[in-house]
Amino acid sequence: MASDFSGLGDVPDHLAFDVEGLKKGAGAAVPGLTGEISVKKFKGGQSNPTYLIETSEGRYVLRRKPPGKLLGSAHQVGREAKVMSALRDTDVPVPNVLFHTEDPEMIGSEFFIMEFMDGRIFWDPLLKDLPKEERSEVYFGLTDTLAALHSVNYKDVGLGDFGPEGDYIARQVGRWSKQYKASETDDVEAMNWLIDWLPKNIPADDKTCLIHGDFRLDNCMMAKGSPTPIGLIDWELSTLGHPLADLTYYLLSWKIPLDPSRGDSLVGQDLESMNIPREEALIDRYREKTGADIPDDLNFYFSYNLFRLAGIVQGVYKRAKDGNASSEKALSYGKMTAPLAMMAKQFAGG
Repeated sequence: MASDFSGLGDVPDHLAFDVEGLKKGAGAAVPGLTGEISVKKFKGGQSNPTYLIETSEGRYVLRRKPPGKLLGSAHQVGREAKVMSALRDTDVPVPNVLFHTEDPEMIGSEFFIMEFMDGRIFWDPLLKDLPKEERSEVYFGLTDTLAALHSVNYKDVGLGDFGPEGDYIARQVGRWSKQYKASETDDVEAMNWLIDWLPKNIPADDKTCLIHGDFRLDNCMMAKGSPTPIGLIDWELSTLGHPLADLTYYLLSWKIPLDPSRGDSLVGQDLESMNIPREEALIDRYREKTGADIPDDLNFYFSYNLFRLAGIVQGVYKRAKDGNASSEKALSYGKMTAPLAMMAKQFAGG
């Protein structure tokens, strides 16, 4: 159930760190890191372990690279800290980053500390715990947040060097092809087919904006008592990229069945009776906010995103097999690679 991903738990031994080293290294930048410190681990998140730090002075969130052998371009917590700091004074709601270090000696790996935001994370896309009248507001607010992000002048906020401009899809297909092969545990025919097909069928349209890379409902914290976004989180995959890659990733919840442990899928539901917008309404809202020209056929982008997602979950599974994953649930991810690849192939017409 979704409760497997939400809430707090004790820190597993392999993800524990030196609290005294934390106080000594980050105490000057975060004066509240004094006295007795309680550390719990958030259950959500499979890539970078995330912790709640509680002291007599306040609460903070620490996010770090996992220990162990890692893929070279993965777990980039420094990029998360950089982009959130850059967006602090824009229309994109983000937590305030208080401290970041690349020094692995302090607690065993690179990490950053950000403010604790006392809001709500919704894991269930049907939003059954919300009053019916608020459900559409959540999704329209989320869409507005994505539009605000894509409208940021990334050069003006100091992110002109945050990634190459142009050819984003081609670079990503190449990256995830390599990372999938590096973490491959079984021969998945659909993945091999996609690795060959995708580079040959990339649309000519090539826009560039700041993208989140993992934009979805449970990566945006909402205010308590209102359906207002207050903090977009989990920026590890953010970069300069194509806006339609971000938009279609967000819309996957309307296109494919979800992992059942995260809640019920939107696919096949009577969305109107639930007051949940259809994907067409969200595309219209995004178009209204950005002025973007969006093609009618988005199937290539859906295929690409499912391929990328298959590569991501395969990496999580491989780390779990190697003993480096941040959650015990990660071993179940190995079962998702082949179905995701098959759906990607279907969107591609294969």
